[in-house]
Amino acid sequence: MKSSGLALCLLCAVFHHFWTPSSGLKTFSLGSCIITTNLQEMRNGFSEIRDSVQAKDEIIDTRILRKTESLRDAKPANQCCLLRHILRLYLERIFKNYQMPDHYTLRKISGLANSFLTIKKDLRLCLNPHAAVVKALGELDILLNWMEEMD
Repeated sequence: MKSSGLALCLLCAVFHHFWTPSSGLKTFSLGSCIITTNLQEMRNGFSEIRDSVQAKDEIIDTRILRKTESLRDAKPANQCCLLRHILRLYLERIFKNYQMPDHYTLRKISGLANSFLTIKKDLRLCLNPHAAVVKALGELDILLNWMEEMD
């Protein structure tokens, strides 16, 4: 009985040793939020479909996200909120509406969406709903000014 317990402990230790490094999970701190994810797995999944997706992009003079510098400009207190909103955009608008007859690409996009969903679940709400509504209404003039400047 003693040797079977030792064997089980040894087996668990070996399993833990080999499983943990290969899992690729890393913990990231974004302001007040902490997320754990495998960015390398997501990067690998995207790199497998990048060329086919980018080949269909006909709008070459416009960027939605400008390199990482613009994202780094977010204050630490706002990083969690910013990431949450970007993930929501991708989950509700991008991944959901992307259509392609290639099932391989769709499976990869589904995997990315699942990864984003897992991250989003780790993020807490940025502001309470009432405070967010008051904040957005209080800053509506900024949006209106920007729209007027476009004229």
